[in-house]
Amino acid sequence: MANYYINAAVKKSKINKEIYGHFSEHLGRCIYEGIYVGENSDIPNVNGMRCDVVEALKEIRVPVLRWPGGCFADEYHWKDGIGPKESRKKMINTHWGGVVEDNSFGTHEYMELCRQLGCETYVNGNLGSGTVQEMSEWVEYMTFEGVSPMADLRAKNGHPEAWKVDFFGVGNENWGCGGNMTPEFYANEYRRYQTYVRQYHAGNGMEQGIDNPSYIRRIACGPNVADTEWTEGVMKTLFRHCEARMHGNADGLSLHYYTHPEGWEIKGSATDFDEKTWYKTLAKTLYMEELIRMHSAIMDQYDPKKKLGLIVDEWGTWYTVEPGTNPGFLYQQNTMRDALVACLNLNIFNKHSDRVKMAAIAQMVNVLQSVILTEGPQMVKTPTWHVFDLFKEHQDAQLVESRIETEMIGEEEEWMVPNLSESASVSADGKLQITLGNLSVTEDYPVSTQITGYAGRKVSARILTGAMRDKNTFEAPDTVASREFELTIGNGNLEFTIPACSVLHITVEE
Repeated sequence: MANYYINAAVKKSKINKEIYGHFSEHLGRCIYEGIYVGENSDIPNVNGMRCDVVEALKEIRVPVLRWPGGCFADEYHWKDGIGPKESRKKMINTHWGGVVEDNSFGTHEYMELCRQLGCETYVNGNLGSGTVQEMSEWVEYMTFEGVSPMADLRAKNGHPEAWKVDFFGVGNENWGCGGNMTPEFYANEYRRYQTYVRQYHAGNGMEQGIDNPSYIRRIACGPNVADTEWTEGVMKTLFRHCEARMHGNADGLSLHYYTHPEGWEIKGSATDFDEKTWYKTLAKTLYMEELIRMHSAIMDQYDPKKKLGLIVDEWGTWYTVEPGTNPGFLYQQNTMRDALVACLNLNIFNKHSDRVKMAAIAQMVNVLQSVILTEGPQMVKTPTWHVFDLFKEHQDAQLVESRIETEMIGEEEEWMVPNLSESASVSADGKLQITLGNLSVTEDYPVSTQITGYAGRKVSARILTGAMRDKNTFEAPDTVASREFELTIGNGNLEFTIPACSVLHITVEE
């Protein structure tokens, strides 16, 4: 029996809804075919956006969407993607597949997608190959309401009203594909570029502007995996000569980490794996928590009040592409293994929401650990989509104190993992939200939950479970789907058995 203790009276950090964010890059069939099919497509669409995909994404309450990259961001020149589509510049996507990018999906289309989704905007600017003027004019084009060359150009292109930019990334992976920079060089470039990401409607952009709804939160490029030298170098340079007014310079520092079961070069199959690889994958996913602790410790030295958020805006599994597909398109299937990977990451982010303020799974549709797959007019929700559906009640909830007794399981000592993962919160409607994952391939576990600080009298639950290689296909789209899970509550206690290879969401009401 695993004892699970929840004290709802001990409120901790807020779980920002943005932790459940998504990422869409100009890569493979993520945007083109996946999200955007154009106004003239036979596939039902609104202003070019697929109706089925938009509705599925609205169902999981996508809170924020990062665009246009990724590596693509630092060679993206935004003026190529505005104006009449027939006159937009065509280019070769040198990063992803060597295909022609016709720029038919640009700033206006992205803003329209976010409007349909009802989500916040996270635009990633080009520091690697772009200029300060180019980035400054893009912000002006999107957000300035007065008389100016860029505002006039936006109106000429059909949108007189300014848009709201919630987050702006100043460069991407500038330690690698974004320019192969040193941390000090990047941080100095960041300080220069962000100066011209103007806060047109948020006062002078200092601390007093943060609560202004028009304030743009600026994200600096953070480390690749465990590169603490990068974190230290960037933090030290960002805070030099401006400690008292740091919040005017940056609001977040990014972190990228992907789960590669067999390493970067080999990666491994998305669907053909054994139990040993299952546990190895989950063990590598759990490294996310060590990374968060590692980089947070450095950030704490400069920012003890945690005003600067850690932004995990690329995470998820990365396997060898599906046989017969373009290797540059990064198209992979999605199984119950991915569901547990998502469960682990989201529980970790919840537990560290005092520092982790936003995250973005990579990527939204048809690329890496996507929540949706499409093929022509067909669409399927992946097991990962169902995990986001189960976890969505944590958005903007208050993390509460919780811990569970675990045992280590696995087939090799190096890749042992705890058998259970959990987090708990109280949502805005006063309900207690609990998410649990059973990492075992074969073993069910009885759980005894003791809840204090909360007079629970009503309980409901849904579960996602199956065999470790179970997946959803276009022929069988509902092989993996959540269903109701029966349990009862008495005297603040819940007793149930969580099946092997499963993700469980429980709601308790007073």
